[in-house]
Amino acid sequence: MIDLAEPLLLATLCELRTMMRELSSHYEEMRPGLFDVSVPATRLGIRNWREGDDSEQEEHRPFLVSLIGPGIGDEDVFDAEHADEPEVEAVLGFRPTHAVNVIAGCNRCLDHVATALLAATVMDVIGGFVKAELRPGHGPDIADLPGMVGIIGGQWPTALGTAEFLRSWVREPGFRLVK
Repeated sequence: MIDLAEPLLLATLCELRTMMRELSSHYEEMRPGLFDVSVPATRLGIRNWREGDDSEQEEHRPFLVSLIGPGIGDEDVFDAEHADEPEVEAVLGFRPTHAVNVIAGCNRCLDHVATALLAATVMDVIGGFVKAELRPGHGPDIADLPGMVGIIGGQWPTALGTAEFLRSWVREPGFRLVK
């Protein structure tokens, strides 16, 4: 999830729409800010994938990219995801008003990398900070990566970071998104 300090300006939403359309092999905007897309991994910069055959990186990776929050849609999802998050507010210095979810439609290792890189690409357009759950004990392994803003939580920690953090993290051994 990408947390935002304020609602997206219409001009920024238009930039996001253009980027999603240009990046995608399939593009549908189901409501303003809700995109059903397929993106070839190579368009996200993934080359010479280490698992499976080379055709895997050319496959169209399915995603939902969804702007959520008051006045835009999925307010109940936004409220549930942001209920009682004083640690996030303390680290980021703001209470998120809106967010963008980048949801993969597949669960192979390639999809985890593609999801992180698509989220970073979205962040290049809209800004914000990613909030990514980590496996237990994984926080110290990534705490010093560029763009890392902070790690919060206990047994299932959450990393807060920039697009640079996501791009650094995918290059780390054992990278895997939790959810």
